[in-house]
Amino acid sequence: MTNQPNQPYQPNQPYQQNQPYDPYGQQPQAWPGQGHQGYEDPHAAQQYTQQWQGQTWETQNHRAVSAQAPDPETAILTPQAPRPPQSPQSPRTPQEPVAPAATDADTDASATGYGPATVGGNARVTDAQRARAEGRSPIIEPGMQPAALTALLGLLLAGAAAVGTYALLVPLVILQAVTAAGWFRLNGMWPARQGIALGFAGALAADAALLVSGRSPAAILGTIGVWVLLALVLQLRSHADPDERMYGLMATVAASALAIVAGGYLAAAADAVTVGAVAVAVAVLARALPLPTPASVVVSLLAAAGAGLATGAVTDVGTSGALLGAGAAVCALIGHRVASYDYPSRFVHFTAGVALPLAAAAPAVYVLGRALA
Repeated sequence: MTNQPNQPYQPNQPYQQNQPYDPYGQQPQAWPGQGHQGYEDPHAAQQYTQQWQGQTWETQNHRAVSAQAPDPETAILTPQAPRPPQSPQSPRTPQEPVAPAATDADTDASATGYGPATVGGNARVTDAQRARAEGRSPIIEPGMQPAALTALLGLLLAGAAAVGTYALLVPLVILQAVTAAGWFRLNGMWPARQGIALGFAGALAADAALLVSGRSPAAILGTIGVWVLLALVLQLRSHADPDERMYGLMATVAASALAIVAGGYLAAAADAVTVGAVAVAVAVLARALPLPTPASVVVSLLAAAGAGLATGAVTDVGTSGALLGAGAAVCALIGHRVASYDYPSRFVHFTAGVALPLAAAAPAVYVLGRALA
């Protein structure tokens, strides 16, 4: 049994088993690997051996190492293998850990409380995450500047209510717009132009229904019901994930309901709006004072009751203004607390932190105003 290839038989030439066929009549050559007159070609074995023409990589440092250039006469052309991507990280060995050098970004990060930004992802730790890790409450109160804006808007509501119904519409529409935008921003959904526009449109529809119906509170309830169905239909047409659609539905319904409920100032009596708006303004300013939280809440309620009593003496509400002011202040502090949750941004403080105390106090102003009239 031989490993030599079979040669075709030539009629004019005797068949030689160990010699390859030469169609040009040349002298037969020795088959590679077989000795011919005592000579063996050292490169013959490489003619039939696949040679690696690419680059190899040293596995420890991930650096390319060029292979030796093959003999052009004996090399066989083979397809080049694709080069694996090199690691973007700098080479390091386990025995020699590389310590990161201190940079200006690290200095700024230690000063601001945030970690340095990275290329591979955002590795910064927020204040809320740090507070939860340390066992503290993730609450930041809006502060004095949003409280001053809330007080200003409350005084505008009080003065416009004393002027007339249509004058009250101007600060009320501003309050409803800021309420819708602030709720979406508080829930981390910004920009959410469709949801904000839908909530604000519901507030305008409720205001129009109140004016047409003679300021009947049924217009508020009917508008809320219609807008809940409208928000549900719009979310069902969305192509987002089911969880995102449910989250968007809840945010849209809540923003619309809060903006519509703020229209309770339009349904309430003018004197009740004046007393309640002044009480909310004073309560929010007192809550922003640098006092411990329990003491600040007590001071805020007492100040609101006193402001309601003083304003009630000027209007027809009388001494009942103290109870009206205290009730409005309780709802306002609830809205203030909601706007302080989960380390909101500065934009949240100047939208939800301004509008939610007044929007949450609107039902109390209407109910207590009707009950104490």
